[in-house]
Order: sequence, then C-alpha cells, then structure tokens
Amino acid sequence: MALSREQMAQRVARELQDGFYVNLGIGIPTMVANYVPDGMEVMLQSENGLLGMGAFPTEEELDADMINAGKQTVTTRVGASIFNSAESFAMIRGGHVDLTVLGAFEVDVNGNIASWMIPGKLVKGMGGAMDLVAGADNIIVTMTHASKSGESKLLPHCTLPLTGAGCIKRVLTDLAYLEIENGAFILKERAPGVSVEEIKAKTAGKLIVPDLVPEMTFAD
Repeated sequence: MALSREQMAQRVARELQDGFYVNLGIGIPTMVANYVPDGMEVMLQSENGLLGMGAFPTEEELDADMINAGKQTVTTRVGASIFNSAESFAMIRGGHVDLTVLGAFEVDVNGNIASWMIPGKLVKGMGGAMDLVAGADNIIVTMTHASKSGESKLLPHCTLPLTGAGCIKRVLTDLAYLEIENGAFILKERAPGVSVEEIKAKTAGKLIVPDLVPEMTFAD
C-alpha cells in the first residue's frame, strides 16, 4: 500500500539529526514539522524569514500573522528568530542549512530536479527552490512515484525545465526510499505491502535493486 502524506513526513523526519538547521518546502515537506522526534533539537527555517518554526497550530494557538513560506499558519518554538527574507536567503545561499526537504514534479538518474514549471500551466515562479538546491548539499525530495495517469516521475532525463542540476541524492516517494548514485536510482526501502516489481514498473530511470530491500515500519 502506498504511503500516506503523513507517513511520508514521518519517514523524512527519521533523517533529522540533533542540532540540524532544516528548510521544509511547500506541501508534504511542511508536515515534517509535526514529527520531529521528542528531545531532538532541530531548528526549522522558512525562507520568508523565520528560524525556529514549530508544529502547525491548534485552533487556540492560531495566529494569522505567523506564516511559513507557503502561507500556512505555523507556531514558533523557544529561541525562534524572525528576520527579513534577504537575511533568510543569505542563510540559504551561504550553505548554512543542514537539510532541505523539497517536493518535485520530476527527478532523474543524474540528480537533476524539476519542481517549478509545467508547460501550459500558470505558475507564480520558482520561489526559493533554485536557491535551496544550489545552497544545500543534503536534500531529500518527497513526491509521488508516478503521476495520476501512471507515468513515472523518476526518469532517465527530466523533461520539464530544471530547478537544479546534479543536486539530488535522495528521494522518498509514496512507494519507496531511493538514493541516486552513478547514474541510477538505488532502491533502499519500500513502503509496507509494496512489491519490488511494482516499484520497477513505475520507475523509468535505471533502477538498481539490492538482494534485500526492507519494508518501512511505522508505529501504530
């Protein structure tokens, strides 16, 4: 069974480390804020000028003026800082973010990512994604493995305009966790109940399958 959005966020949260500064992109990545392990010190950064973002607010905590880069209302944790977007992008471009989590439309075997434009559709622009992929060495992409029509999003070559080239090393989809190395996707984990054969069928780019591919586990 494919992972839910919540399970994808939980799996990404396992990649967090104590003391990390982390940027969460729009969509599924923002949900990672709800799954930071207890006792772990992680500072979540938003490119609109917030460092120390907390979980999504309850109705009682909601403050319409406290938003992330995706215009979702958020909370702040103890020690948070608020500053202008120029300083926020200086932090990103200066390589001071330890982990970046982004959504994407396509990723290919060379680590290229397309995440900002679909021809023929109106888009507002690239936003901060170009700066994030250029300024970070440690990036995880979260997305569905295939489109609604069943076409693979893990490709030999991206077909859409690129956000960044050769910058992606790890991808978490609703079917699998994969790493990119030497021009191939390497299957590391699979979603509970998802077969290796299904992942192969929905991966257009070169896929390397180890002898043992464990299933992800989630607490009840």
